[in-house]
Amino acid sequence: MKPILEINNVSKKYQLRKALSYLSLRDSIANSLTLKSRGKNTEFWALQDVSFEVQQGESIGIIGRNGAGKSTLLKILSKITPPTSGFIKARGRVASLLEVGTGFHPELTGRENVYLNGSILGLRKQEIDRKFEEIIDFAGTGQFLETPLKHYSSGMKLRLAFAVAAFLEPEVLVIDEVLAVGDAAFQKKCLGKMDEVTRSGRTVLFVSHNMGSVRQLCPRTIVLEGGQKVFDGPTSQAINSYLENTKNIANEISIGERKDRDGGTKFRFLDVQFRIKSIGQPVQFVSTGEELNIECFYQCQQACLGNEVEVSIAFYNASGAFLFACRNSAAGYPLSLNNEKGKFCCTLEKNPLKKGRYSYNLIAFINGEVVDAVGEAGFIDVQIGDYYGTGKTPAINRPGVCVDYKWK
Repeated sequence: MKPILEINNVSKKYQLRKALSYLSLRDSIANSLTLKSRGKNTEFWALQDVSFEVQQGESIGIIGRNGAGKSTLLKILSKITPPTSGFIKARGRVASLLEVGTGFHPELTGRENVYLNGSILGLRKQEIDRKFEEIIDFAGTGQFLETPLKHYSSGMKLRLAFAVAAFLEPEVLVIDEVLAVGDAAFQKKCLGKMDEVTRSGRTVLFVSHNMGSVRQLCPRTIVLEGGQKVFDGPTSQAINSYLENTKNIANEISIGERKDRDGGTKFRFLDVQFRIKSIGQPVQFVSTGEELNIECFYQCQQACLGNEVEVSIAFYNASGAFLFACRNSAAGYPLSLNNEKGKFCCTLEKNPLKKGRYSYNLIAFINGEVVDAVGEAGFIDVQIGDYYGTGKTPAINRPGVCVDYKWK
């Protein structure tokens, strides 16, 4: 049996134009006929020689860091943008849910948009009529059926868009990271519907940062990194490969060599170390409920000395959901840059994180300007119980939202 999708050596190149300077209108017009003021173009390969096949009825996850090429791949699959090289062969109708409201018109009512979106997917009016009541019932937007879409919340648009895509029975359903917009109950409802879609013999391609959802829905997962396919196989192995690769990249911060950061060079985080009271050296594992010290090492240029800096550490769970942030300015702890190299310490009196692995982002501001920002700067593993033999067993096992901390 031939695969329903064939992706053959697909690559996508973009030209990134960098403006040389900001010009006045007069200068822009005067220089428009010369090469002097034109920006320099650089090539960026969002995808490079990606190949795989999808059989009918498969449910495949696609995961990777931001910028790995996931959304570009789905846009090519959905024929929103053509590949620079390579080709895709689809043996069936493809429906896409890439962004909230894609294929909808804000001035039309909910009812009219169902028919508009259905026709964009290539369906006849009779087909839409047959499924109309099921679509509205699933979306839960019946009382707003005659209301223009511009008055819908983003969650309502998502529910309607998902219902149209799922109930109009395309052979292939392509879903990007849009379910994060919906509430927890609707996300559960969507996952149930997607599972039903695959059991009916149709195909799902699902891009998400929610590893739990990918694990639940997709037996097979593809990992993209830097526009290339680095893994294609069982989902559990794919997730482990992705997390390990992400951890390796994040650990480069210890020598300050991370390239995927924003903010320039006048202030740079060099390292982050986690310490607990009973252990002298930095630790990789901590326990729920114990005091936790987070040391942020930095270097800055002489011009920054004497300025106050705002530092934020934001924690995320394994699914990529934001949990809480420790920001010195919000807590009323001013931090000054007195030396070109130094450290700041944030103390959590009771670590609120339950058992699991967590990532954290770092960001620093000087006078409201972002001077360094590192996404997925590192990882910390949390255990339950007396991991280091300190005689202390934490009493709590729940994720924290409101957290007590102090800075120095």
